[in-house]
Amino acid sequence: MANNQSAQKNIDVLLHVPMQVTAELGKTKMSVEDVLKIGTGTVIELDRLAGGPVDLLVNNKLIARGEVVAVDENFGIRVSELIARPPAP
Repeated sequence: MANNQSAQKNIDVLLHVPMQVTAELGKTKMSVEDVLKIGTGTVIELDRLAGGPVDLLVNNKLIARGEVVAVDENFGIRVSELIARPPAP
């Protein structure tokens, strides 16, 4: 019984470890020359269609896809497809 309580305490501690969550709209490759030309108003075309799903990554691992939504005055993601379980902290 003591081992179960100890294991549960360890799990409880891990449940509060912060993890990096990223929403990725798309990617592109650019030359150094093109990167150096980036300025205010520059438009960079990505490899995804406008309005298409965005990737949700946890600690750089793809776990889901979803759609961009507004949450009050912020952006949010509504998950539409689970890819994998989030990695353990």
